[in-house]
Amino acid sequence: MPDRKPIIAGNWKMFHDHFTAIQCTQKLSYLLDKADYEKVDVVLCPPFTDLRSMQTTLEADRIPIALGAQNCYWEKEGAFTGEVSPLMLAKLNVRYVIVGHSERREIFGETDDWVNQKTRAVLAAGMTPIVCVGETYEERQAGATDGKVLGQVASAFAGVKRDVVATCVVAYEPIWAIGTGMTATPDDAESTIAVIRGAVAEAAGAEAAEAVRIQYGGSVKPGNIAELMARPGIDGALVGGASLDPEDFARIIRFAA
Repeated sequence: MPDRKPIIAGNWKMFHDHFTAIQCTQKLSYLLDKADYEKVDVVLCPPFTDLRSMQTTLEADRIPIALGAQNCYWEKEGAFTGEVSPLMLAKLNVRYVIVGHSERREIFGETDDWVNQKTRAVLAAGMTPIVCVGETYEERQAGATDGKVLGQVASAFAGVKRDVVATCVVAYEPIWAIGTGMTATPDDAESTIAVIRGAVAEAAGAEAAEAVRIQYGGSVKPGNIAELMARPGIDGALVGGASLDPEDFARIIRFAA
């Protein structure tokens, strides 16, 4: 099995103005040390309005945290009011972009085809997509989890070269566990992540499936991160609410309760 370095990404959603973002970023950097960064790739995904301020902070203070964005549109430019292009993000040294988060799919109606176009656009701009997949509570109760994530993975990576798929990140986020306090058990998370890895193998081959990093996302907290990360198939976490607090997020990065 390849040595997949864990990746812990904080998704701030629609929280923190740029002043608060700077403060939280600096505080997090004070709590982490060289050993933490050697063990884990750390990513922060703030709102668009924070990106330039955080870029400046990370670069000026030489903080080895990667900057991520929460979304983008797939066109390079054009008459798309309210949208942000991958090239605009790349100019800010954004390295990761969350694609197809369940809130984008469920609230804003993003389709699997949109997710595919965004995935390919992010890659074309030289960044890494964090492709989100996952099922609703109703789908889980109906035994439709595997079929749901299989379809999402196949669609997301359609038209992407196999060696490129290997460099991507996939986040398994059971929709029923996001912001609810409910968390998939480590067994459930590992089982579905194995299905996702199998879907990547079917879409891009065994080598890509072994190399791709697959995170768990869904009410990740300091109290459950160690048990999740103890599972060999889980390569990190996409963290929502707990990433807003630098102390909690630092403990998650260290897999500590």
